[in-house]
Amino acid sequence: MAVELPGTFMQRMEDMLGSDYEQFAESYQETPYGGIRANTLKIPVEELLALSPFTLAPIPWCPSGFYTEAGARPGKHPYYHAGLYYIQEPSAMAPVELLGVQPGDRVLDLCAAPGGKSTQIAAKLQGEGLLVSNDLHPDRTKALAKNLELYGVRNGIVLNESPGRIAAAFPGFFDRILIDAPCSGEGMFRKDEDMVKQWEPETPLKYAAMQREILASAAAALKPGGTLVYSTCTFATEENEGIIGEFLASHPEFSLIPVGGTGSFAPGLGGLPGAARLWPHKVKGEGHFMAVLRHDGSSASPEEADAGLKLNGRDKALPVSPRNKEGKAQASAKAAAARADAGRGGKGRRAAGKSGGAAPGRQSQELGEEAALAAYSVFAEEQLGWQPAGYPVLFGDHLYLSPLPKAALDGLKTIRPGWYAGHVRSGRFIPGHPLATALHSAESIRSLSLPGNSGEAVSYLKGETLSIPAERLSVRSGSSPKGYVLVCIDGYSAGWGKWQDGMLKNEYPAGWRWT
Repeated sequence: MAVELPGTFMQRMEDMLGSDYEQFAESYQETPYGGIRANTLKIPVEELLALSPFTLAPIPWCPSGFYTEAGARPGKHPYYHAGLYYIQEPSAMAPVELLGVQPGDRVLDLCAAPGGKSTQIAAKLQGEGLLVSNDLHPDRTKALAKNLELYGVRNGIVLNESPGRIAAAFPGFFDRILIDAPCSGEGMFRKDEDMVKQWEPETPLKYAAMQREILASAAAALKPGGTLVYSTCTFATEENEGIIGEFLASHPEFSLIPVGGTGSFAPGLGGLPGAARLWPHKVKGEGHFMAVLRHDGSSASPEEADAGLKLNGRDKALPVSPRNKEGKAQASAKAAAARADAGRGGKGRRAAGKSGGAAPGRQSQELGEEAALAAYSVFAEEQLGWQPAGYPVLFGDHLYLSPLPKAALDGLKTIRPGWYAGHVRSGRFIPGHPLATALHSAESIRSLSLPGNSGEAVSYLKGETLSIPAERLSVRSGSSPKGYVLVCIDGYSAGWGKWQDGMLKNEYPAGWRWT
């Protein structure tokens, strides 16, 4: 598919590439490459390769990434809806690989929507540490939050904030920060014709001003000894080597970690050969620029990194706990009391508060939170048999399990404060879809596995009720088959169902269904 490119852009690229220019220009006659990346939060790479209905070829710079064959439609398979892989442009997988994320790290993805790189980071964290995913555009955070939920991220927070406000709230806090900066998008011209239409000769300079501010804010949020990766999908040196050169000149505490000229990566241009570039005429992927920066100050202690946080001593994380009959009895009593209170008009009191009546006092609010947590505790005991960890954060009747105390997010526009567990209705806890998608089959007392190549899997994803005999359910010893069931596709969680008398009521949310 030929792409008609702006003459001013092509002249600049000829000046930049010299003898490589003809090969570069010819690459725009080729079809862009497609790729998927295994979601190792759910499935090991080897298992995905064994299950995959598509022919896959490895992407050199990403061990969990694979090229898909022409004509493949990975978004039209039940495995996609089970979150087993993320559909991602191959070159876009490179920046996170250079970030060097380790389990337990505190990571900030500053320009994260729609979430491809955040899900890649989350897979590397393996449920340990913290991922804060942010995007400045409110509409884009919806897709970001949904992708983190689909791919089973338990330790993620989604913000809709300016980089400066995040740096003020988390000074010197993060081990690793990714800036996939807003840019003129020249590297995506072959893949996205809209970016060609939007491009003008002055576009790179417009984005460069924005990129300087983002990078300066990120530097303030990175702890001494931490790593920052700056990436763009553009060719313009004003947005790439120029930005990094200016930053290093004004931030002597940072140094460039050399990457360029190794493997698939070409060196940076001008006086910055340690940066890295992916050229569409040299690799099977679109254009990308990357620079790895290290804060050379001495590593901060956990206490120093936490010093700027607004912590509240009353916040307590929910510990992972085994089954406890005494604790269950206490929680059941609290939940029953909450249901009785709702029957006596609790809902009316809440409605009065919304319409401008007196807000409940702190004691009433705390009792409401205690009852909600008690209802959740009953659910966790009866449906999971264990207690997921996290700081409980309640927004109304909705419960999240956060990797940070609630007070740490005070004053920030928070889209998702953590793993969404569900909501309380009339004293009973109703589990949320994201709770299911992040569970493994063994973590639920009841589960059902539907074959990925069956009509049943598609029927479930369409929201249909299924006829399922009790013997097909996997039920933990001593438990009844009646209740919430974790519905899996070939053993990998996809959502909830509710089983009774041979029928599985479908709990798959309408906005997620197969269309």
